[in-house]
Amino acid sequence: MRIEVKGRNLAVSEDLREHVAKRFRKVSRQVSELAELEVELSKERNPAIADCHVAEATLHLKGVTLRARDASPDIVHSINLCADELSRQVKRHRDKRRKRREARTASAQPQEASLPAPAAPAPVDMSAPNEPLPGDISAA
Repeated sequence: MRIEVKGRNLAVSEDLREHVAKRFRKVSRQVSELAELEVELSKERNPAIADCHVAEATLHLKGVTLRARDASPDIVHSINLCADELSRQVKRHRDKRRKRREARTASAQPQEASLPAPAAPAPVDMSAPNEPLPGDISAA
C-alpha cells in the first residue's frame, strides 16, 4: 500500500510520517498492494476550536473509496483515532465482499446439483470379435 502524508498549516516531520506508517500497518495488511492511502494532517487556526489538530485519511481501493476524519487537541491522537476508524471500515468492507462472494457461490451450486447425471454406456463384450454386435446392420 502506498502512503502519502500531506500537511496543511502544519509542517509534517519524519517522526509523524513514521507514526502514520506504523498506525496504518494494520490496514495495509488487509488491503491490496495497489491501494493508495492519503493522510492529510492540518491545524485549525481558529482559537475557539479546542480540537484544532485534524487528521483525514482517504483510502482508494478497487471500486470503493473509504474516508475517515478525526480531530483532537493532539495530532498523534488524531492520527490514532483516524487509523482505528479506517480499520473498522476496511474490516466491514471485506466482510461484506466475502458474504456476497459466498452467497454467489452457494446459489450456483444447487443449480449444478439439480442437473441429471449422464447415463453410462452399456459395456461391450470384446471377447468374441467374429460375432456381430447388437444393432449391426452389415451382418444381415
